[in-house]
Amino acid sequence: MPSDHSPQPPQSICLLRLSALGDVCNILPLARALQQGFPSARLSWIIGPREHQLVAGVDGIEFIVFDKSQGWAAVKDLRQQLAGRQFDALLLAQTSARANLLSRLIKAKRRIGFDPKRAREGHGWVINERITPDANAHQAVAFLAFAHHMGVDSYDVDRRLPLPDAALDFAVHHQPVAKHAVLISPASSHHGREWAVDRYAAVADWVVEHTARPVLLMGGPSAHEKALGEAIAERMQHPVTNLVGQDTLMEATAMLDRAACLITPDSGPAHIAAAMGTRVVGLYAATWARRSGPLGSLQHTIDRFPEAARQFLGSEPDQLRWGKRIERPGVMDLVTVEAVIERLKVILTD
Repeated sequence: MPSDHSPQPPQSICLLRLSALGDVCNILPLARALQQGFPSARLSWIIGPREHQLVAGVDGIEFIVFDKSQGWAAVKDLRQQLAGRQFDALLLAQTSARANLLSRLIKAKRRIGFDPKRAREGHGWVINERITPDANAHQAVAFLAFAHHMGVDSYDVDRRLPLPDAALDFAVHHQPVAKHAVLISPASSHHGREWAVDRYAAVADWVVEHTARPVLLMGGPSAHEKALGEAIAERMQHPVTNLVGQDTLMEATAMLDRAACLITPDSGPAHIAAAMGTRVVGLYAATWARRSGPLGSLQHTIDRFPEAARQFLGSEPDQLRWGKRIERPGVMDLVTVEAVIERLKVILTD
């Protein structure tokens, strides 16, 4: 039911969240909550092209793809697609300067955004309503606050991503036994969040030696990710399947869905796996898992951000701006091989 903010249920809602992969995973429950709360409303989502691949199979949503790599041509295209349209509500769920500027192209009666502590880069100038302040909320919870603001119940909303048959076939081929293999996705979009190659290799060797489970390396096609995968494989004492750069985004999603668990730093795959219900051993020190860890697997995540804040910044973590990153040399060394193995013992013997 709608809240006091909206006496009449909205008939058209625009959700603006362009990126990134992990955030799109965490915001999908908001979209589904809106669909459940306002079944007659038309829901439009402005999204980036790569992120669109993850959710393209979700029914009932009009996706408007904005490709920032196209520069002003993309802005012109978006303006044309939105010409003559007015929404009952805009949910501006991104605070970057680009998103704030693009929101000016969207005509909406209600323009709902973040509270002042989480807003930045002119966010407050392009909205007329704010979600309830909660500076310490996990990012996924922050997104669901948009649904709460509109009076929608967001409990028990499906978080799973849709999977095409071809992607499922790829996963079955590489993981004949479901929920048996251990996946490692070693890269992050921010290299300062990545763990050391020799530590990945040590953990992978432990998995093979002590659990007799296969280990598979995953990652994108970039030169950095390929080099990372090759370096890990070279340092291992046991065979490993290196699939870095050999799958599509949806094939990777299906692989994560079929795995026993995933080992990864703060990255898109952490949230994709969590959305599919796969347990994640998250490696966190440069960022705080309390805000951006894999929801549903926080108990399996090693979170050394508080120690990093004290050691590298001389500050208690609660005194730092929410979302602060500590991407400095040596930070990720606070995550030890022993700590990861202890998490794996629990997961792989459960």
